[in-house]
This record gives sequence, structure tokens and C-alpha cells, in this order.
Amino acid sequence: MKTLYLLRHAKSDWDDEKLDDFDRPLSKRGQRAGQRMRRYFAENKIRPDLVLCSPALRTRATWDLVGPAIHPPPAFKTLQGLYLASASRILAILRRLPEDCSAVLVIGHNPGIARVATLLAQEGRNLGRMREKYPTGALAVLTLDIDAWRELRGGRGRLVSFTAPADLEQPVGQTG
Repeated sequence: MKTLYLLRHAKSDWDDEKLDDFDRPLSKRGQRAGQRMRRYFAENKIRPDLVLCSPALRTRATWDLVGPAIHPPPAFKTLQGLYLASASRILAILRRLPEDCSAVLVIGHNPGIARVATLLAQEGRNLGRMREKYPTGALAVLTLDIDAWRELRGGRGRLVSFTAPADLEQPVGQTG
């Protein structure tokens, strides 16, 4: 059994039209969302052995926000191949992981992240919601019915949870 965490980067800033897509930072909304997701990671004891991150600024900034919630700190790798990667590319990367790695967090971009989650998950409480929309900053947690990453195929997963930053917003009038 393996665990796969699929995190779409938080909302990026489009204000500077001169910036290359790769160099777009997080917006203020994205920064707030990342902080909410950091609390979620801590409260839910998200503990990957390995983090694979696209090298784009917005994915690395998302990691900088959620990473401090993970103890002990996992191994971390940026992979050029994850920048705007397709689902097939992400799956190919995952299939090459060592067998002793039991839980992996991938931080990437849509549509690849959403397609991987949709392809792998065949059951789970929020499956319909996840298939409908995979917003920025959202995290899918899947358990995979495999012993080795090379066995990764569509339909081998169960969606344990699907959480978007908006799910974690405090109701009006509440503090904490």
C-alpha cells in the first residue's frame, strides 16, 4: 500500500504581464490559502517521505508555505519534468520511485495534477467534487493498492480526502 498526496500550487499572481509563466509568484490570496493548507497539513499529520515539486516559482512558494508543517522534514526534489506536466508524465515519474518510498507529495499544475487524481481514484467520498473542479491549493490524498510504484495504473487508488483552501475558511464572525 502506498500513499500519494497531490497538491496543486496555490493561486498565482497575474498582475505583471511581463513575467514569464514560470516566474509568476503567489498572489495574496494564494499566500493566505497556503497558510490555511499549512494548518491543514499539521492538523492532519500529512507525512510524505518524499516531496516532488515543479521548479516554477508558484509551486516552490506553495511548498515554502506548507513544508514547515511536515515533521520530520521529508526529502525534497524539484523536477523540471513536473513543470506543466501531463498526467502521463507525472505517472512516469512516479513509476520510477524506489519501493521503500511509501508516501509521496507531488506539487504541480493543472490539468496534470487533476488528471492523475481522477485517473487513479476509483472510489472516495469527494470523488465527484474532485472530478468537477480541482482548485488552486487543493490537496487530494489517495491510498494506492500497490506494493511498488512501478505497478501504478489507473483505477488502483482510493480517494481518502479532497480539501481545497476554501473548505478551511473560517465562517464570518468567528476567530481563531
